[in-house]
Amino acid sequence: MSASAKTVTSTYPLRLPVSIKREAERLAAEDGASLNQFVASAVAEKVAALRTAAFFERRRGRADFDAFDRIMARDGGVPPRQGDEN
Repeated sequence: MSASAKTVTSTYPLRLPVSIKREAERLAAEDGASLNQFVASAVAEKVAALRTAAFFERRRGRADFDAFDRIMARDGGVPPRQGDEN
């Protein structure tokens, strides 16, 4: 996509409790963003989190828990070196 390409947007009338809007405005200002940018970012983060959860839920369905248990129960390996605990 070129730098001159525009992002397609739509409007959505959002009703927020006054206390939530006030806090969102304060946080947006601290971040140097408009309330609209702040809300759009918050929605984008939530969408990403839900998509990530769905991705891992699909992956979980393909998991071989018996193989996992065998791997975790096997002998061997090297103990952690000093300093690895941090």
